[in-house]
Amino acid sequence: MGGYILKRLLSAIPVLLGITVIVFLIMAMIPGDPATAILGSYATPENVARLNRFLGLDEPLWRQYFIWLGNLLQGDFGRSFALNRPVLDEILDRFSATLILAGTAFLLCAVLGIMAGVISAAGQYGPADKAITFVVILGISVPSFFLGMMMILLFAVQLRWLPASGMYSIWGGGDLPDLIRHLTMPAIALAVVATGVVARLSRGAMLEVLRQDFIRTARAKGVHERRVIWGHALRAAMVGIIPVLGIQAGFVLSGAVYIEIVFQWPGVGRMLVDAILRRDILLVQGGVVIIAACYVGFNIVVDVAQAWLDPRIKT
Repeated sequence: MGGYILKRLLSAIPVLLGITVIVFLIMAMIPGDPATAILGSYATPENVARLNRFLGLDEPLWRQYFIWLGNLLQGDFGRSFALNRPVLDEILDRFSATLILAGTAFLLCAVLGIMAGVISAAGQYGPADKAITFVVILGISVPSFFLGMMMILLFAVQLRWLPASGMYSIWGGGDLPDLIRHLTMPAIALAVVATGVVARLSRGAMLEVLRQDFIRTARAKGVHERRVIWGHALRAAMVGIIPVLGIQAGFVLSGAVYIEIVFQWPGVGRMLVDAILRRDILLVQGGVVIIAACYVGFNIVVDVAQAWLDPRIKT
């Protein structure tokens, strides 16, 4: 297992390098002069030229990339001129909020999606299967940001049960119950589509396993149906479900961007949108690289978990 993990870690290196190249080139192709956007009303030709020299923007593009990459490998993500603080500090401060939101949404989609898929497969073509299929298709069809706005109108504006925005109340609070009240709507809105995807693919994986010989053998031996479904069949089906969970983890993390805008959640997604509007290049590049690295990390964890469940994968 150790050799397999090392191989997966080494294979992630060129992926991460490719991500840095793509992020750097995309930011370089954005129209406009970053120095002018940063300086605003102070953008005289002299100040613009001075800032370009300071940022290294007067260097050839390839040299700019290697300077930025070299600093990145040393843990120096640069400094945000709009916020006047190190980029890494700003990302880490915001990342905890994004991690709470995305982690809660992923936990919801994993637990509810797998449970719905198992129940649906166990009662194939029955009332439960039809009801779950209808709800799942409806959930997949509704965009998360639209669902979030509808939830705000219903639960925050009309019923006044939950707060409409933010992570904590501005007039106090700051404790766990306050966080849960603010987290409920954005986490559900972010988890709905991923839950539907996990449920549908979990159902397919379970149906495939339930048709195999060892399930028929277990039933013939008199093993209780609940143990057959939730023990033997689910464990075998997890080999096919885990990759789906890895993909949905990345989807939830990236989807947090627009959910954070809808609910004004103070995370990395909202930070990136604000940084793009301000042309804060180093902050955008650093944020995207961190999110992409997390996505690559999720996939490595998924591959390792899948290899642990099915040792044939390592070969």
